[in-house]
Amino acid sequence: MITAKTKICGLIGDPIEHSVSPAMHNAAFREKGLDFVYLPFRVKKEQLRQAIDGARVLNIVGLNITIPHKVNVIPYLDELDPLAEKIGAVNTIVNSNGSLKGYNTDASGFLKALTGRGIEPRGKKVVILGAGGASKAVSFSLAERGADLVILNRELEFDWAVELAGHLSRSFSIEVRALKLNEPNLKKALVGADILVNTTSVGMSPRGDESPVPKRLLKPGLTVFDIVYNPLKTRLLREAEASGAEVIPGLDMLAWQGALAFEMWTGVAAPFEMMREEITRLLQRDED
Repeated sequence: MITAKTKICGLIGDPIEHSVSPAMHNAAFREKGLDFVYLPFRVKKEQLRQAIDGARVLNIVGLNITIPHKVNVIPYLDELDPLAEKIGAVNTIVNSNGSLKGYNTDASGFLKALTGRGIEPRGKKVVILGAGGASKAVSFSLAERGADLVILNRELEFDWAVELAGHLSRSFSIEVRALKLNEPNLKKALVGADILVNTTSVGMSPRGDESPVPKRLLKPGLTVFDIVYNPLKTRLLREAEASGAEVIPGLDMLAWQGALAFEMWTGVAAPFEMMREEITRLLQRDED
C-alpha cells in the first residue's frame, strides 16, 4: 500500500511505454519488503529541466534516464560519477537530500554481465559494433578494464566511430581503432578476436531475422555479447551458438544495470536472479 512514507523512484524518457523497468523494480521492492514504488514518466525534450527540478523538490529518491535524455540531463545535475563523466552519458540518478548525482550503470551492468559469465576482458581483443550511446558505455567500461578495442560503425555514421575511438585513446592512453562496418573489415577485425559485442539495434524486434555479422565469420572460441534483449535470443546469438561460440544475451546487461541502480537507491543487495526472471517472463509473454 502506498502511503506518505513510500519512497518514489522512476524512469524518465520518451517513449517509455515499452520499458520493462517498472515491472522489474517493483517486483524487486516487493521481494525485499521495501516501501518503495517505481513509476514511469514520459518527459519530452523541452520539459527535461522542469522534470529534474520537480524530482529534486518532490524528493524522488532515484531516477533512471533513457532515450533521448542521457546526455542532455547532465547540466541539471549537481555531481557526476567519474565514469559517467568520461562516457558523457547518465542513466541513473541518486537524490541525496536534494543533491543529484549521475551514474552510468549501463557501463557497470555490461561489465557485470561479462565477468558474471567468468569472462575477464583485460588484455583481450574486443570487437565492438556500433558507436552510439550504448557503445560509449560498453567501450569505456572495457577500456577502463584494460581491453584492446576495435570499433566498427556503418559508413553513414563512421565519423561517430572515429570520434569515439579518439576519445577513448586520449582518455586511457591506448590505441583504439575505428573501421567502417562491412564484411571485409569485420573479417579482418575478427581475426584473433576474443569477444564480439553488438551495440547496434540490428536484430531487434520486430526485425529479429536480421544480424550484423554473417554466420560464416563466427567461430568457436569467440564470446558473442548482443546487448539487444528483445527478442531474448537474437539471430546473431543463435548463429553464434550454432558456430560453437559462447553467447551472452542482452537480458543480462539489462538486469544488471537495474540491479546496480536498485542498490544505489535502497542500500540493499538487489535480488538479481529474480529481477532477471521477471524481465524474461515479460519478454517471453510479448514474444508469445
